[in-house]
Order: sequence, then structure tokens, then C-alpha cells
Amino acid sequence: MVKFVGIAGSLRPNSYSQLALGLVCDRLGALGADVEQLDLREMNLPLCHGGKDYPDHPDVERLRQAFLEADGFVLVTPEYHGSVSGVLKNALDLMSFDQLDGKVAGAVSILGGQSNNNALNDLRTILRWVHTWVVPEQVAIGQAWQAFDDQGKIVDEKLSQRLDGLAQSLYDNTRKLRGVD
Repeated sequence: MVKFVGIAGSLRPNSYSQLALGLVCDRLGALGADVEQLDLREMNLPLCHGGKDYPDHPDVERLRQAFLEADGFVLVTPEYHGSVSGVLKNALDLMSFDQLDGKVAGAVSILGGQSNNNALNDLRTILRWVHTWVVPEQVAIGQAWQAFDDQGKIVDEKLSQRLDGLAQSLYDNTRKLRGVD
């Protein structure tokens, strides 16, 4: 069975990034994947100092282990100042090639304004550097404050279908690239 882990780079309560992560992870689960969501708001992660050991922070090992055991992952980032959130970048910086090399990733960005691809392009660059395969499908959710209904579902049907397409591509390509049945 193909295994995924997902994280969202937002620490805000009622985070749209967390909502989007939940939707993609639910869709992966419906396809038959084993999916684990880690909530960075509940983890005690230090700022990365470039070292390998963080003995006072067991959640670093928990993060690393989850990514090590996964075949692929979902990353959702709010776009802050035209790029990836510091929270997500820090979580990725706490990992190494051991956890990220050869894995397959899907990416979603959340924006308060109009949809664009700045954060997604930066995320692709970061992931390419650590030899992660990023599926071609990606989703930018602009004007997030009106993109979700009261139940946390995507209002726009075409945007919802794009999330479906991202999940399907991530599932299919991870199975192929990782050789998982």
C-alpha cells in the first residue's frame, strides 16, 4: 500500500492551509492510500540550526520518521510575501536527503489575494534540490477567505476537481515511481 504524509505550513487557528491539506489527504485515502497528517501547530519544532541532532526536540525525530516511512507527501503552504511560509521551510530544513530523496510530492498554496504560482514555484525549487519528484499538477487557492464553505469544503467545483486531479496524479505517480502496489 502506498503511504503518504502531509503537512501544512500555517500555525494559524482555523487555517485554510490545514483545510486544504485535509481535503487532499481525504482524497488520497479514498483512493486507497495510507495517509498520515502531521499538524505543525501541535509539534514543538526548533528553528533549524543546520545540525543533525535536536535531542531536546523529539518532534524533529517524529517528523523525520514520518517522512522516512512515506512514499510521498503533500505540502500545503500559505503564500507569505510572495513565497513559501517560514514554518514549512523550517520543517523541510529539519529533514535531509534521507527523508526526501526519491519521494514524490504534491503541492498546494493558499493565498489571501489572487491566485498565482510564486510559492509553488519556490517549493518546486526547494524539493528539486533534495531530489524529490513533484507531480506536474498543483493547486493555488486564491482568495481563500471565500474559497471554502462553512463545512470546510471547496465552493468552486472546478477548483475541487483540480484538487481531485492533484490527489489522483500524486497517488498514481507515487505508485509508479516508488514501485508500490
